[in-house]
Amino acid sequence: MTGDSLETVDMASKDMIFKPILEHGVFRFDCSVEHRKAAFPSVSFKNSKDREVPIVSHSAPAYIPTCVCLQDQQQVVTFEFFPGTSFYGTGEVSGQLERTGKRVFTWNTDAWGYGSGTTSLYQSHPWVLVVLPTGETLGVLADTTRKCEIDLRNEGIIRIISPTSYPIITFGPFSSPTAVLESLSHAIGTVFMPPKWALGYHQCRWSYMSDKRVAEIAQTFRDKKIPSDVIWMDIDYMDGFRCFTFDKERFPDPNALAKDLHNNGFKAIWMLDPGIKQEEGYYVYDSGSKNDVWISRADGKPFIGEVWPGPCVFPDYTNSKTRSWWANLVKDFVSNGVDGIWNDMNEPAVFKVVTKTMPENNIHRGDDDLGGVQNHSHYHNVYGMLMARSTYEGMELADKNKRPFVLTRAGFIGSQRYAATWTGDNLSNWEHLHMSISMVLQLGLSGQPLSGPDIGGFAGNATPRLFGRWMGVGAMFPFCRGHSEAGTDDHEPWSFGEECEEVCRAALKRRYQLLPHFYTLFYIAHTTGAPVAAPIFFADPKDSRLRTVENGFLLGPLLIYASTLSSQGSHELQHILPRGIWLRFDFEDSHPDLPTLYLQGGSIIALAPPHLHVGEFSLSDDLTLLVSLDENGKAKGLLFEDDGDGYGYTNGRFLVTHYIAERHSSTVTVKVSKTEGDWQRPNRRIHVQLLLGGGAMLDAWGMDGEIIDIKVPSESGVSDLISTSNERFKLHMENTKLIPEKEVLPGQKGMELSKEPVELNSGDWKLNIVPWIGGRILSMTHVPSGIQWLHSRIDINGYEEYSGTEYRSAGCTEEYNVIERDLEHAGEEESLILEGDVGGGLVLRRKISIPKENPRVFQIASSIEACSVGAGSGGFSRLVCLRVHPTFTLLHPTESFVSFTSIDGSKHEVWPDSEEQIYEGNNLPHGEWMLVDKSLNLRLVNKFNVSQVFKCIVHWDCGTVNLELWSEDRPVSKESPLKIEHEYEVASFP
Repeated sequence: MTGDSLETVDMASKDMIFKPILEHGVFRFDCSVEHRKAAFPSVSFKNSKDREVPIVSHSAPAYIPTCVCLQDQQQVVTFEFFPGTSFYGTGEVSGQLERTGKRVFTWNTDAWGYGSGTTSLYQSHPWVLVVLPTGETLGVLADTTRKCEIDLRNEGIIRIISPTSYPIITFGPFSSPTAVLESLSHAIGTVFMPPKWALGYHQCRWSYMSDKRVAEIAQTFRDKKIPSDVIWMDIDYMDGFRCFTFDKERFPDPNALAKDLHNNGFKAIWMLDPGIKQEEGYYVYDSGSKNDVWISRADGKPFIGEVWPGPCVFPDYTNSKTRSWWANLVKDFVSNGVDGIWNDMNEPAVFKVVTKTMPENNIHRGDDDLGGVQNHSHYHNVYGMLMARSTYEGMELADKNKRPFVLTRAGFIGSQRYAATWTGDNLSNWEHLHMSISMVLQLGLSGQPLSGPDIGGFAGNATPRLFGRWMGVGAMFPFCRGHSEAGTDDHEPWSFGEECEEVCRAALKRRYQLLPHFYTLFYIAHTTGAPVAAPIFFADPKDSRLRTVENGFLLGPLLIYASTLSSQGSHELQHILPRGIWLRFDFEDSHPDLPTLYLQGGSIIALAPPHLHVGEFSLSDDLTLLVSLDENGKAKGLLFEDDGDGYGYTNGRFLVTHYIAERHSSTVTVKVSKTEGDWQRPNRRIHVQLLLGGGAMLDAWGMDGEIIDIKVPSESGVSDLISTSNERFKLHMENTKLIPEKEVLPGQKGMELSKEPVELNSGDWKLNIVPWIGGRILSMTHVPSGIQWLHSRIDINGYEEYSGTEYRSAGCTEEYNVIERDLEHAGEEESLILEGDVGGGLVLRRKISIPKENPRVFQIASSIEACSVGAGSGGFSRLVCLRVHPTFTLLHPTESFVSFTSIDGSKHEVWPDSEEQIYEGNNLPHGEWMLVDKSLNLRLVNKFNVSQVFKCIVHWDCGTVNLELWSEDRPVSKESPLKIEHEYEVASFP
């Protein structure tokens, strides 16, 4: 039962009981004493006992939630806040930054090609960051591993629903969002301290198919002088997809490959999945079976699920014995020259089942402090985190003097203790570029600061401009990696022409010059829990203007402003900046496709000389201090330095330098105010660059640790410098063209994304249509609920129509012409008419419309018509069938079914465990059938003209369902076209 149906339950809500825990301002709430006793141990807390032990406190919580406990064991918790409150967090979520109006479900899901309305992605963070109208901030954690609904659809109201007893933990309200995240980190832990090389650029591909190709990629980076530190090996390096093995022909000597990469300044990261091939004689399977480490079915036998190697068993990471077994496998694996490990497919993903994962009644033999023996529904959301923990611990065993680096796709709140993450299988389009900023920020606001997207997009082919623009932004993300799917064009920085290559080189040079600042931010994040990348409103939480800014973010006092619009460079946007002083600067590299950079007044950040990889950096390198004075003529900043790896920093072997600057009359003095750590200061030169505004700056040189003075010209002199710099910048940007958007390289294929989908946006519906590939509907969003019922890649699935009975027959991929386009603002219904040539003198014609008189529906009227028919045909065409083939996304596969009443009056419910169902004659739906999602309490109703439909088919697949309408199969003439007219509407259920 979800929030939509609560009003039908006659049960009174009540205030929850509470007790102070952990530290000042943190409270635990439970529905009752009995519910407190029944709650499972915390997996999110670094020390689960911290959630159980009360502290002495004389304060009371500012906000007390109410609770309803339903007869089916669901617990519903509600918070109410003042209007003007903003919601953030909820972990890895797509769509908008400010979450009011959204609803998510914490259920880790293999969500390839997700859209802005997808409600469950790869990770679960049952956490909401609440920014009050005053700027004060509160954090709300629903501390349960179970599937959890977080409903933020009503302004100022949080409603959390889960089928178990669970505590709510609140943090604050405190004076700032940073203070809340720091308090949260005292519960769930901070991010692991990454090795410095992990903050460089990472190049990945599914897959570099041989060691020779890997070496070629690495050398090309060096030859083209594009900074990079890491090459990744996807699943094809394995022998038949067997984990912990290497293909003897393509990767015969991984140690030799690693040595060559290391000599060239690269690290090597290799993938490990949880699915272990069920094959006697395969040493990992034999060892795991001997140690009894596999997840069991309900009957006690090992669960077998199909993944890349075929039938697989799955380690039960909830058990310490299994984690130790896996860690020792990782320890041995690292001896092959492995520098880092990538855990993928660990939601866990399972092929050929509609749920895309294992059955919820599978059995885990969990440790007592995790919850003991429980079914999979209890441990599903933490499976990926516990795998990452096991992998991290294995790398620690391999070398205690190196910091592990693990990347995980699936995770839970608290995963940052063990692994970095990325935003999953995104799409190569402008929408996903835009969303990547908010997604990285939401993870940071949920305790995971080390994240980034697949730069350029994973699925589909980027255009030169899209890739270059994405690299410009991505080079400023905490985790910076390019990655792309098998079968797509090459997505390396040099793959899109010289203009794009030059922008990528400049973007990555920026990152490497900023590495001292990045590394310092991660030290702060590791020691305090502060985020690395934060929304712009963190600079002034009281300023409501900033709370929805989605194309910019902060790296400490450094502000990044990027354009995610194809037609506009970052300099052409209106930059909404926080109040106070923000001074623009660059590295003499300004370009319309690169973000604009600002430094907050009162700040100092450190820069390094540009290098090609982290191994080239030396403590004796010249250090640049970028200074931006505040209104009082002062600035401060700090720099953290250590060996870049290992754990010496925990024993004093580091140097933290606090720099300050202050203006006295016409002189600005820069000096060291304080140091921390046992390291001696390196003997190096300092280059101070004092920002004046408009990109203008003054500079001076000196030795680190000594006082450096900068003479400032008169007020008119400064004004002239700023004016000249602004004019130079304006002229430069006017004369610098955007990277070409369309295909420009001979022989380069697949630039289908250089075209923009046509959007219909009216009433309850927002549709994206791609006329040039089958006229397909790419996405279908119900605006009031925010649910994307249909979302696909650009070249397959979505809403398709064919002119024959065969799958993907003519009409599926042909280019359609836009015959007519009517806009709602012109006083007509929002509509689009398309026409595609399907051969033999036939056209497939389609009108998609959102009627003005009933904007709750959208209608599709399709026909196969004869324009001309060959001689001797008697005026009739070949045998054709109008086949409507929509592929709908199942947000909750186990809670979804198809329902209808047939012509003969019989009622049908078709569930995902059924085989393909075909309905004809009197079994045909009587002009209406619907896809029901019980979790959402919504149904997608498809009404059609029953006289035009000969057959209906329901076909379930992994996370999707097809609801097909077929016309009769016959020839057509000019006078007798085939037609199907139907419509879609979303209604509540039941």
